[in-house]
Parts: sequence; C-alpha cells; structure tokens
Amino acid sequence: MASFEIVGGHHLKGEIVPQGAKNEALQVLCAVLLTSDAVVIENIPDIRDVNKLIELLMLLGVKVRRVSSEKPLADPWSRTLEFRTGDIDLSKLETEEFAIRASALRGSIMLVGPLLSRYGQALVPQPGGDKIGRRRLDTHFIGMEKLGASVSYKRYGLQGPENMRLEGYEVKSKRLKGCYMLLDEASVTGTANLVMAAVLAKGTTTIMNAACEPYVYQLCKMLNSMGAHIKGVGSNMLTIKGVKELHGCRHRLLPDMIEVGSFIGMAAMTRGDIIIKDAQIEHLGLIPQVFRRLGVEVWQKGDDLYVPAQEHYEIERFMDGSIMTVSDAPWPGFTPDLISIALVTATQAKGSVLIHQKMFESRLFFVDKLIDMGAQIILCDPHRATVIGLDWKHKLKGLNMISPDIRAGVALLIAALGADGRSRIDNIEQIDRGYQHIDERLRQLGANIVRIEKKEPYV
Repeated sequence: MASFEIVGGHHLKGEIVPQGAKNEALQVLCAVLLTSDAVVIENIPDIRDVNKLIELLMLLGVKVRRVSSEKPLADPWSRTLEFRTGDIDLSKLETEEFAIRASALRGSIMLVGPLLSRYGQALVPQPGGDKIGRRRLDTHFIGMEKLGASVSYKRYGLQGPENMRLEGYEVKSKRLKGCYMLLDEASVTGTANLVMAAVLAKGTTTIMNAACEPYVYQLCKMLNSMGAHIKGVGSNMLTIKGVKELHGCRHRLLPDMIEVGSFIGMAAMTRGDIIIKDAQIEHLGLIPQVFRRLGVEVWQKGDDLYVPAQEHYEIERFMDGSIMTVSDAPWPGFTPDLISIALVTATQAKGSVLIHQKMFESRLFFVDKLIDMGAQIILCDPHRATVIGLDWKHKLKGLNMISPDIRAGVALLIAALGADGRSRIDNIEQIDRGYQHIDERLRQLGANIVRIEKKEPYV
C-alpha cells in the first residue's frame, strides 16, 4: 500500500493543465465496442480506473495502439490511443479473470450497453468502486428490459478477492427495439448505457429525464460522429433513431472538471497563485460560481482560470442574511464529486457554511480526520455538515490518515497541503484511480510531497 508524505505550508504557484475527464473516458472507451472500425481517442488520462477499463477491453480482444501526437502535448501524461474491435471473444465474459477485474471497477457496468447492442449479450459482475453509499443499477436494467432485453441475476461459480462470492447480471436480446422510457433518476452512467444500447436498436428510442452532464453530451457527440442519429444532445430528452452500423471516428476528451475544482480548492487552501490552463469553462457549470461564494477569487482569462493568492477569503451569505448552503444536484447543479473539496476549502474561510451532500449517504464520513486536524466541523447527519471557518487564525495540523475514496482522499490531500507540519496519507491507490501523477504535478507547483511505494512503520 503506497502513501503520500506531505509537509504543508508551501504556497503553490504556477500553471497546471487538467487531465482528460475520467468519467467521460469510462463512457467513450466502452463505446468503441459499437464498431469494427478504428476509433481514436485523444487526451486519455493515465489513471488507475481508466487503465483497468482499457485492460478489460484488451482481455475481450480489443486491439489498442498508441498514436503519436502531431504536436507537443501540454500535458505530458495524456495519451492518444487507437482502438479496433474486429475480433471480440465473448467467451472471455465467462472467465474468472474478467469477473474479478470487472468487479473491481464501477465503470465496467457501461460495457453492457454496447455489448448488448452489437452482440446481443452481455455478462458483468456486480461492479465495485467507491464506498460512498448505495449506488443502485435499476435504471440501467429497467431501461434495457424496455428495449426488449432479458435481464437475469447470475451467480458465478467463482470466488473473488477476500473470498467474496462473485455475482452479476446476464443480459440478452436477439434484437433491441426502440421505445419510450422515463428514467426513474437522471443517472449519468444509466443514461450513457442506454444511449449506447439504443443507437443500433430497431426504430426510435426516446429517453426522458436523461442526464445531461458534459460527459453524456460528449458521448452523444462522439456517437453522432460515428453515424448515430441522436437528437436533443445536451438536454434531458434524447431521441435516438437506430442505425444498422456505426463507423470509426476521432474524439478528444474534455478537461476533467473535477480536477479543475480540486485545483481551485488547492490554491485557496495553500494561499497559492495558480493558473488552470484550457479549462473549457463553458463545460464547468456552477463550479467557479460555488467557489466564489466561498470567497475564493476565480478569474477567467480566455479559456484559462486564474486563482490569485489570497490571505483571506470570506464565505458569502444569502441575500436575506441566512447562512450559505452548498449542495449537490444533477447537472447543471453542483457536481457531488466536488462536495468534499468545497467542504475542506471552507475550513480556512471566514464565516460558516452548511454542506449538504444529498446523493450519497457515506461521502461525508471523512470529516472526522479534518476534525482531528483542527477543523471546526459539526457533522449533523450522514448528509449534512456545518463548517465554521477558521480564517487562518488556527491552521490545521499534520496527521496520519487513510484515503477512503477518490474525492475524500484528495480533500485530505488538500488539507495536508495547507496544514502545519507533516502529514501522511495511506491507501493512495484510491487517489491514483482518479488523479494522474498528482504528486509529480504538485511538486511542479512547489508542493512538498513524496510518494512512498512501500508502507513504512510510523515513528
């Protein structure tokens, strides 16, 4: 188990380029299964979850080749890869290796839509991912049943890690047929899965209450460039006219808006001076606005964001004088993936804020570590926490911690960067799932952070 050792108190300064969007990558990589032609995807981040999905595709027989860039990349870790799916081996779906690998990755669920659409069958184990609360899959499979698929729960004759019984879903259909469906929730992965299932279905599919996050927008844009007929892209009503086949394309991932928000929080908590390059601001939604309401100055310079050094930042109040509330919501609301970043940023602001995490009931439990570091936080219930900002009168102190999931892990990293003294974060494989080479990139901004590959005993 690897660790980060951080000496806090250094003011970060410089320019940083956000990686390609992790959540978009997990969707569009699955979409390569919809055609036998070559699909080239640019700006693929070098992170654990994306690499695991690429390995799953290769296990199924997808040929992957690195493509040389025509010009020097601003982000030296991003990749341009070509995918070809001419020789898919569906028997691999039944193997122990596929079951164990897929069960460790939440994004593996989005293999179902394209496999079902093109090959008439799919088999995936119950997917893993962050332990942040209940994350049901009903939306995916109810929609597929409406398209004419049969869904059955399957128990593998296999044992997963720690002797856990592997269970999953088997989905079959001779030919999917278009239909009208009203999703019971605006699930991002559910919408993506059903769009990929519907593009090769017979007839027209209408999806109401579709998620309209930039990731879904990008997926639909890519599919249309492959020959799909999708209307309403970017809205919550998608109309998909099925086609017989799709062809290849070239697609570029957006910058990761979660990284952009994380860097804003890092700048504020280190009183740093950071320029976030090529942030694709039109796809950030409320992210800059929410941090501004926390008192953080975020300036737009072309398509870059500039967060200047601030000795103090003060949380706004609502117009009637009541305490500010920051809550998550489906797009275009504030993304739940940045709730933990907003919370840690507020710990050194002037004023108070109520953080309301509506979507996942276990995402705020990491605040006990921030309290141990000296933050003033009242955990009201699993969904709400009140943060009383310290305004730098009392700095956080270094602590030994464990990263529970991707976003909480980065929130603890941000706290450590702004704290007095030395901190250690174990289980940083969780952070590596979503942030590429984050220690190397932060060192370029002046952070004192070291990766320890093998856990050492505490002194």
